[in-house]
Amino acid sequence: MESAEPWRGEARPPQAEPSRYESQKRRDWNTFVQYLRNHKPPLVLSRCSGAHVIEFLRYLDQFGKTKVHVPRCAFYGHPSPPGPCACPLRQAWGSLDALVGRLRAAYEESGGSPDTNPFAARAIRIFLHDVRESQAKSRGIPYDKKKRKRAAAAAGQGHAGGKPSSSSSTALSGDSSDSGTGEGPGASLLGSFTS
Repeated sequence: MESAEPWRGEARPPQAEPSRYESQKRRDWNTFVQYLRNHKPPLVLSRCSGAHVIEFLRYLDQFGKTKVHVPRCAFYGHPSPPGPCACPLRQAWGSLDALVGRLRAAYEESGGSPDTNPFAARAIRIFLHDVRESQAKSRGIPYDKKKRKRAAAAAGQGHAGGKPSSSSSTALSGDSSDSGTGEGPGASLLGSFTS
């Protein structure tokens, strides 16, 4: 009689469950491949370009949960609007950015070359930058560039007693009135997003 568990007598370790990231990456990849199959006309992965990826990201907007106010909306630029409006729901920039990162990795793990990876195309970076900027303006919440810790730490090291001067305290707190753009703190939308 055969054992129901043929591996039991062997010295094979049990397979670990994939991490949450790996599971999400697999789901995202399967969704993208299915999108390519359902595309009119159907697309093969080897013919996929950055333009097709952007089309896919726009397709996903219909499932979004982030309210993005249009410029003519009374709540445009307000972080906490007092009432409802008819503006569309979209995918949040951070979600799209993370999705592109997972799909970029999945493409290469599926045998794709880094040189031909459509998720690494310049058009994708520009698209994501534009989405981030438009959502920041719509919601009135700028995505500030993070201060580099190394530069801030180096500024505070040369002071007696380890106490930073007022200029480095200002740099560490981000209260500088000169952010390099001439428009004050928070003027740049080119920084990292933190959630």
